[in-house]
Amino acid sequence: MIHILATGGTIAGEADPTSGGSRYKAGVRPVGALLASVPGLAEAAEISAEQILALDSKDMTPADWLVILAAVRRARLDPAIDGIVILHGTDTLEETAYFLHLTLPAGTPVVLTGAMRPADHPEADGPANLLAAVRLASSREARGKGVLVVMNGAAHDARHLIKARTSGLDAFESAEAWTAAQADGRFADLDVASLPRVDILPGYAGAPARLIDACVTDGARGLVLALAGHGSVPASWLPGLRLARDQGVAILRASRCAGPVTRNANADDDGEGWLTAGDLPPPKARIALMLALASRFSAAETQALLLRP
Repeated sequence: MIHILATGGTIAGEADPTSGGSRYKAGVRPVGALLASVPGLAEAAEISAEQILALDSKDMTPADWLVILAAVRRARLDPAIDGIVILHGTDTLEETAYFLHLTLPAGTPVVLTGAMRPADHPEADGPANLLAAVRLASSREARGKGVLVVMNGAAHDARHLIKARTSGLDAFESAEAWTAAQADGRFADLDVASLPRVDILPGYAGAPARLIDACVTDGARGLVLALAGHGSVPASWLPGLRLARDQGVAILRASRCAGPVTRNANADDDGEGWLTAGDLPPPKARIALMLALASRFSAAETQALLLRP
């Protein structure tokens, strides 16, 4: 049996009649209606379903990740469930997928999917994506690969997946073949009611250093710097970053470009006490840092996590 967890998203969206067709509202249709719209689903697998959230994924929060994680953990305890499919909005799908990839052990396959067109679009892509996700979650090949994502007829592993384009059915891509993926799950034992706050600071020409102070004053325990080039830190940021570091805030250099950001290249990371993101993009580096902080990882353990393939 494949268990489906619905969280909303475009796949459950409907057009906004006041917009002349230019906008839609995500997360409107319940999971039962979505399942009824998929030809061949009953033949693909026995299905059970649960509506756990009804969000536009732009509004997804770390607290919602914990809700999804709890639902997946419950489902994996049921010996009748062979795989889990999560319906999710595409805006932050890669973030939820990577969070689950780090917090779920190998075993029952978990596959996320969504849609680029709302459910009432005449050429909606959600039904085909849902069917493909169910088939992948039912397959022997999906076991041991960690969390996977299916979009537009292609499967991806959670670590390397990015939403590369704002529109089009081919909005997602990944740098590695999903068949080479391995489960991670090093935070599979994590049991927390909330995750520590980590903020992303964008690096751009003239970015003010007071952004650092604002985040720290407001409670951030970590800062991911989405910097230009090879993680180039503006000189004007150095005093603020050093002050934040001395206050116990974790500082992580990442890039707004495709990685990697190499440790001690282009900056004295050892001397400054900074972490580096390797090839993780800033949103995923943030997730890894949040989990490392929640698990009280040392700086060395956190750096090893970030650089793991």
